[in-house]
Amino acid sequence: MNEHKDRENNEVLVRVEGLSKKFCKDLKTGLWYGVQDLFSNMRGNTHERLLRPKEFWAVKDVSFELRRGECLGLIGHNGAGKSTLLKILNGLINPDAGKVTIRGRVGALIELGAGFNPILSGRENIYNNGAILGFSRQEIDAKLETIIAFAELEEFIDMPVQHYSSGMKVRLGFAVAAQMQPDVLIIDEVLAVGDLGFVLKCFNTIDQLLPNTAMVFVSHSMPMVSRICNQIMLMDHGNVEYQGADVGKGIDLYYTRFASNETNVVYDDGSVELKSVKLISNDCVVNDLPQLNWGDDLKLEFNFELKEHIIDVPVFNIILFDKEQRPVAVLENNMKTSVLKVKNRTVNFRVNHNDLQLSKGIYSINIIVLKSGGKEPMLRMNNILNFQVVHDSDIWQPFLLKTEYKNYV
Repeated sequence: MNEHKDRENNEVLVRVEGLSKKFCKDLKTGLWYGVQDLFSNMRGNTHERLLRPKEFWAVKDVSFELRRGECLGLIGHNGAGKSTLLKILNGLINPDAGKVTIRGRVGALIELGAGFNPILSGRENIYNNGAILGFSRQEIDAKLETIIAFAELEEFIDMPVQHYSSGMKVRLGFAVAAQMQPDVLIIDEVLAVGDLGFVLKCFNTIDQLLPNTAMVFVSHSMPMVSRICNQIMLMDHGNVEYQGADVGKGIDLYYTRFASNETNVVYDDGSVELKSVKLISNDCVVNDLPQLNWGDDLKLEFNFELKEHIIDVPVFNIILFDKEQRPVAVLENNMKTSVLKVKNRTVNFRVNHNDLQLSKGIYSINIIVLKSGGKEPMLRMNNILNFQVVHDSDIWQPFLLKTEYKNYV
């Protein structure tokens, strides 16, 4: 009996082998290519084709396996190929190359309201979705009240789904997928629409489902990914950039790519220019990212050029953002006790913060430059510098504070 259960738990429920899908940027050209491919397939040519003009790979040579109890976090920026991969897994579109094998019932939440008939009521859609998953009417009857209660839609269950809010559609979709207990559960970014209370309830349910289910979870919220996933895949322009069981490494790579692509000037009146900024550290740089050990001093060096003849030193506000692009700290500005001087229309200065206790992760720096009164903006720039804090502990809170523990009598 135990051997049978172990064999069942080790069974591969999702196997993806060399999956590729291409699209055409032009509709008219794409239709013509489709006709060509149709006749080519009829002649027995099923080999992968090279890209033709105006075509691009939405998914390129993706392979992975998932067993019961495994949850794959699929991450990447918009346009990375995540949604295309999910639609192939759910059978909505066919790949141009490769093979997908899925065993058991599949529940999918890949688009808001997908799978619902908008003119039917919530109750009728529950029966439709249950039937698609292979349940009899009697089995759905037994689960119906539980589904309605979980979705918190008792008052609206007989109203047409087209009148549901986005949050109501998410609640109904997740309730059906969860209570039907599929072997494979595919979840896209839909949970981002739900309110906090329902999202927490969803994650509690995912914890209960996961031991007997293989999941693919797509989200731009890295805390959510870290919360439930034990495998991770980072995609970029259809290619797999990282794949493995080190979820933290995959998330760090995601943020590194984000940080390296997001430098911009938000406001500039033309009176001041940032010439350079650097972090003075122990010269440890990984993937072009300066690193600090937890507890090191944060030392920054700035060089500004003033385009106008300005005597008074501007006010510099330096703000630290975490990997979720949330502001977590402000370095005390130079407004009250400044010893800075303007020399040859330049201001060069260093900022030092002792004993940095930001938790492990990647951080970015924004800066706002104000005229000497501290009210009129001159320059505002985001992500002027990114750095990584290194520590053994993985936590999502922004601060890891030094603490001393002692016995007391």
